[in-house]
Amino acid sequence: MNLFVFGLGFTGRHFAERARPRFGTVHATVTDPAAADRVAAETGFAMRAFGPEADDPRIAADLADTDVLLVSAPPGEAGDPVLARYADAVAASRIRWIGYLSTIGVYGDRGGAWIDETTPANPRSARSKVRLDAEAAWLALGAETGKAVQVFRLSGIYGPGRNPIVKLREGRSQRIVKAGQVFNRIHVDDIATTLLASVDRPRPGAIYNVTDDEPAAPQTVTEHAAALTGLPLPPEIDFETADLSPMARSFYGENKRVRNRLIRDELGVALAYPTYREGLAALKNQP
Repeated sequence: MNLFVFGLGFTGRHFAERARPRFGTVHATVTDPAAADRVAAETGFAMRAFGPEADDPRIAADLADTDVLLVSAPPGEAGDPVLARYADAVAASRIRWIGYLSTIGVYGDRGGAWIDETTPANPRSARSKVRLDAEAAWLALGAETGKAVQVFRLSGIYGPGRNPIVKLREGRSQRIVKAGQVFNRIHVDDIATTLLASVDRPRPGAIYNVTDDEPAAPQTVTEHAAALTGLPLPPEIDFETADLSPMARSFYGENKRVRNRLIRDELGVALAYPTYREGLAALKNQP
């Protein structure tokens, strides 16, 4: 079997490296052509450039020789860039499994209530609305072609090199407090576990929430990271006066608790890091 990953970012790369022994060839894309050779040397993957200003002419042939396709490249205002350029190539290929990485942001704000995959999507932000449109487009392609397309709605992703401990070490952490606000999170290794389980048990049209067991306030997670490592705890900052980018501030505009029962019951996933406590403990001594 061969794997193709559109968008070899944090999650896509972790999945591809974890799954590498299962595949004969791994093709993957980065947006910067200058980075392709460097990433190829680091990973051993056959790298291609794919972005607004770059489109490797070998991609169509790669897709014809692909069995498993992971789409991690984000959509833009014009829609999903992979479908815009390669829908026909995907449809004509022998690809048997397609995974589309989305976000729990498509559910919108739920006032802190518990939700699951039966909860209707109701995106508030423009980013989440575009994501929901991309989900629908990929699911439609699957229905039209008979290929198994699955959508994975991810919570806040963390893992090696990208977590609250790193932010504390680098002095970038903020302990922002907004009353009643909670988030779910997911360790990147548990995302990879879920995707691999789905490759083994495809279900066309499936939508899965990929999230941990315990939604928690962001300041609680920061406090735990500081206590775990002995690093200085930043002072509390009220959300209303916090210096946040528009994107960061938008995350606080949505409040929900997300259930993950379906990946357990249907895919047999046992999370290695069911809460932030296990996840941070594993990351404590990593760079």
